[in-house]
Amino acid sequence: MKLIADSGSSKTEWCLFAADGGVPENALSAGINPFYQELTDIEKVLMELPEWEGIQEVWFYGAGCAGEAQRNKLVTALEGRFPSARVEVESDLLGAARGLCGRSEGLVAILGTGSNSCHYNGREIVEHISPLGFILGDEGSGAVLGRKLVSAVFKRQLPADLSAAFVGRYDLSALQVVERVYRQPFPNRFLAGFVPFILEHLEVPVVRRLVRESFVEFFDRNILLYPGHRELPLHFTGSVAWFFRELLEEVALEKGCRLGAVRRSPMEALMVFHAAERD
Repeated sequence: MKLIADSGSSKTEWCLFAADGGVPENALSAGINPFYQELTDIEKVLMELPEWEGIQEVWFYGAGCAGEAQRNKLVTALEGRFPSARVEVESDLLGAARGLCGRSEGLVAILGTGSNSCHYNGREIVEHISPLGFILGDEGSGAVLGRKLVSAVFKRQLPADLSAAFVGRYDLSALQVVERVYRQPFPNRFLAGFVPFILEHLEVPVVRRLVRESFVEFFDRNILLYPGHRELPLHFTGSVAWFFRELLEEVALEKGCRLGAVRRSPMEALMVFHAAERD
């Protein structure tokens, strides 16, 4: 039995399956990000998973797992939860690449709570531009869209009725937002929580422009810096990419990129990838 996890800062999708067939078992848990969480916090999330048995391999693909220290933290937690299994921890970006490209070359991007991108040669990531997080980068991500929306609300850049609708829905003051962003854990998750409001009001010109400009920034500061960005297929995964795919396609066409698959999650394709692995 193989267990695959695709984890972002907001949620983790788990899938247990047998490589030779059978009905997979799926579960959702809170997001796991070792960059923000301590080992004990991760262990608490893992304890909420079903009491699965017979797991031989665990493949964990997660946000915040690019560094050795962060990967080791996850390995320790997963080996404690699944002591009989072989544990492998990789970045969510490699998981997206394996899921969206398989063994083929391409450009891969994640637009979810955060954003990321890479050039994948069919075996490994060969080029990567650092996303830098939602303060310095993460263009096009849910956290940045939420940040831009909140800023527009309290800087009076939105129509008055739309700002009133936002305040009425979330019951937040400017001081409360500052507290949540600068002093509370997971500010990126908090800001990404405003994406549903953006989606619901996408027909408002200023909101549509906010999303479109953020996607333009993502292409200009990430995708267009990869050699071959006009020739290689560009694949996307993540909730933001999925729900705003019409605008994403529009910007990709404008930038001369060849859009490939756009999927909400790479999990189904990751199952296929790992079912074929025999080593």
